[in-house]
Amino acid sequence: MSEPQSEDTMIAALLREREGLVQRGLDDRVSQVDEQLRLRGYKGPRRGQQKPAAPTPADVPAAPVPEQKTEDEQRAEPPKGRRQQPKSEG
Repeated sequence: MSEPQSEDTMIAALLREREGLVQRGLDDRVSQVDEQLRLRGYKGPRRGQQKPAAPTPADVPAAPVPEQKTEDEQRAEPPKGRRQQPKSEG
């Protein structure tokens, strides 16, 4: 993903948000972001500078789903990043 081409930080943030919304297919939100861009004076990319369309979910291969552990298996493991206290004898 390339950085937005704007010196204005608000326009740059809106462009990043717009790109994510386009990828997720949220057209109603894209139009709301476009309206905010217009209100801030953003003209859009010049002709010939438009990016190619983002791949649709059908074009992207699905990632393999990792095997889920049972609840008992999950409870037997300490949480990530934590150490178990040594068992005391006595």
